[in-house]
Amino acid sequence: MTTLPPAAVLDVLPTRDRPMPACDPAVVVGHAPLAPAIHRLVLRAPRVAATAQAGQFVMLSVPQAAGELIQLPRPMAVHRRRPGGDIEVVYNVQGRGTEALSRVRPGDSLLVTGPLGRGFDLPATAGPLLAIGRGIGVCSFMTLVEDASAAGVPSTVVLSARTDDRVIGRSDCAELGAEALAVTDLDGTSAVEALDRRLAARFADRAPGLVVVCGSHRLTALAMTLARRWQVPLQVSVEAHMACGLGYCHGCALPRPADPGREGPLVCFDGPVFAVQGSPGAPA
Repeated sequence: MTTLPPAAVLDVLPTRDRPMPACDPAVVVGHAPLAPAIHRLVLRAPRVAATAQAGQFVMLSVPQAAGELIQLPRPMAVHRRRPGGDIEVVYNVQGRGTEALSRVRPGDSLLVTGPLGRGFDLPATAGPLLAIGRGIGVCSFMTLVEDASAAGVPSTVVLSARTDDRVIGRSDCAELGAEALAVTDLDGTSAVEALDRRLAARFADRAPGLVVVCGSHRLTALAMTLARRWQVPLQVSVEAHMACGLGYCHGCALPRPADPGREGPLVCFDGPVFAVQGSPGAPA
């Protein structure tokens, strides 16, 4: 589960209509390495592609591993929605399930359930969008960049990674006309202080209308600082292990630091996108 800064108290975004999830077989139409141990999977899933809202996710079945049935599906952010009925997901190979997934080939079929969860809320009168992501966390908000591009809202996207060969999202930003700021640990540009200075200079003349973030404790803390400084809304996409993705099992409930005896909101149903309490536009 995403580890949030202690000061980050999350609020559930206002209720809005969500598409009805479907459970459909999806044919693999593309599958290729994107970076070391990171793969981009393209699936023919017309209902998800047509209805998924920015920030929603799918539960993806996993094929057998060495003859052993893997029972639970894996949650995957919808990275891109294509007009032809395809969706793209990006995943990190880091366990038995994703190792098995990495071996699927075009023509194979996987079961996809979605779209699921509560996505981002892009204000109709928002100024520029600032999206800050680390690693595959970038994939949680690229659909929001799609929506911003379609609405004529300029986007600046921070693509953070350990090394340059692990930066994800450059080609997506270029396709969508978004400004990409790639930063890495190796050259020091991903350091919070350096990135803070860079973004302060970038938005010196006009603050963004919305800040979104996913994928890093320190970048979430920076996003909170920036949102307070600019007095703009901040939304965070939370990553969590899930068994069902539908709100039945309650395995992805967030903690309530102020009230440990009560169950917190469910990442799969109340999220995965939340408002950060105290930021402008957050629920009262």
